[in-house]
Amino acid sequence: MPAIAMVAIITAIAGIVGTGLGGVVGAILGKDSTKVVSLLLSFAGGIMLAVVAFDLMPVAINPTDTDEVGWYWVILFVLIGYGLVQLLNYFIDKHSSKEVEHSAKEEHPHAHDDLDELIHADHLVHHKGDNKQLFWAGLIMAIVIALHNVPEGMVIGASYAIEPDVLLGGSGLIMAVVIGLHNIPEGMAVSVPLIAGGTKRWKAVLITASSGVPTVIGALIGFGVGALSPLALSICLSLASGAMLYVVFGELLPESILMWKSKLPAFFLLLGVLVGFVLVLI
Repeated sequence: MPAIAMVAIITAIAGIVGTGLGGVVGAILGKDSTKVVSLLLSFAGGIMLAVVAFDLMPVAINPTDTDEVGWYWVILFVLIGYGLVQLLNYFIDKHSSKEVEHSAKEEHPHAHDDLDELIHADHLVHHKGDNKQLFWAGLIMAIVIALHNVPEGMVIGASYAIEPDVLLGGSGLIMAVVIGLHNIPEGMAVSVPLIAGGTKRWKAVLITASSGVPTVIGALIGFGVGALSPLALSICLSLASGAMLYVVFGELLPESILMWKSKLPAFFLLLGVLVGFVLVLI
């Protein structure tokens, strides 16, 4: 099977199954988040941080044994990658918050002090009495998550471009796994309002899983661009590193802390970094 086909399949599992699993969790447990999910997110964030720091960025500086890119260019494109994902999240928040009338009031500030706000749900739990609004809010959430999954898919594709012959190991597979874990709370944010709005549970899970499809598109773009030349690979990896650093520090860790306000998630972050470091070495 061609490498690009395997990348598409693995990314589909991470994007569609990961988001769909979140939909299943939301359908079974409702909006109540679990401590297990919190620890999984912290652990995934640690692994992702280790892969970026010990694998993606060093390879971006030396994409091949004979090619070297200045470290300052890597830092520049890391910042650009971080900024692009942050800009995307700002755009999503600005438009999705219109669905919630009271989100702009003083008692509901535009700050990530609640898990709903962080995953773009904007206090949807307060609209349980309005089924129609909840349904449309859930549908919009599915579109929002779909857009958000494109750059995450590019990270998986760019990681696989480092070693296109190593499909069942290396940084590509690690990234696919941690992004799949990251998609669980986002899937919950889609399925819960849909179900509360009257959608059958199986339909809500199906809609939720479909929002992970764009992850595959992003992976194919990342893999294709990264394979063009050493310079293209370096730029792609740098952008991917910046995007993942935003995901770690702007999403995974805040999500984990808001799910379970304890010191234990920080310990699981450390465990994730150590495990990621070992995975990079072997």
